[in-house]
Amino acid sequence: MHRILSGLFLAGLLACGGGAPADRPQTPEAQRARDSVLGASDLPGAQGVQRALEVADSAAARRAREDSIAALR
Repeated sequence: MHRILSGLFLAGLLACGGGAPADRPQTPEAQRARDSVLGASDLPGAQGVQRALEVADSAAARRAREDSIAALR
């Protein structure tokens, strides 16, 4: 009985494998939207995703400030 259940479980895992690469977002905006939804969820690790998005935003804002200063010279 244990072997049958183990075999069915393994077959189910193999049948429900990860999505094809074509299922992934192709644009950075789509990836950011997906990450934003994940960061707002209660899933484990979501807080880390949210923090990474905040750090990326901060870096982009800093680069924009640096670019505007460089343009003045």
